[in-house]
Amino acid sequence: AEILNSSSQPPAPTMTGKANTLKLTTPNDLEIVFTREFNAPRQLVWDAHTKPELLRRWFLGPEGWTMPVCEVDLRIGGAIRYVWRSGEGREMGVGGEFLEVVPVSRLAWTEKFDEAWYPGEGVNVLELDDLGGRTLMRFTNRYESKEARDIALKSGMEEGMAAGYDNLERVLAGGA
Repeated sequence: AEILNSSSQPPAPTMTGKANTLKLTTPNDLEIVFTREFNAPRQLVWDAHTKPELLRRWFLGPEGWTMPVCEVDLRIGGAIRYVWRSGEGREMGVGGEFLEVVPVSRLAWTEKFDEAWYPGEGVNVLELDDLGGRTLMRFTNRYESKEARDIALKSGMEEGMAAGYDNLERVLAGGA
């Protein structure tokens, strides 16, 4: 899987209006880029993305879902594994491998769902920029084809990710 270079990233959009709004862009036929600013230091945002005990508090999907499996072996070549469970018992699992780990600033990993809902494997890149007590997050999903990217765009993932990052904001603020 190809690791995305910082040079392949579009410049971060200027945050205007509501600072904590998730913004989606499609810089090319293979990528979806989400940006959001958090009112928390970069180390806390990093920890929330890499520590299972914190991930389980915010990275939950739709209302009523839990995360019974959350495994993060945070090293290059280390595995990542998430399983979510609905209130009705339906499960959705995803696994991958870390391709790049630059503590507190950048992660890259592969993504393959147990029951594939888009063709191929994805590569995710998380980048965190320190804004002096606040953090700018860029989360890039890279797909193997335009078809896969377009399926993801039509899936409702934007609303799900926005809800998840709203949950994260609450966790970072010391809430639920």
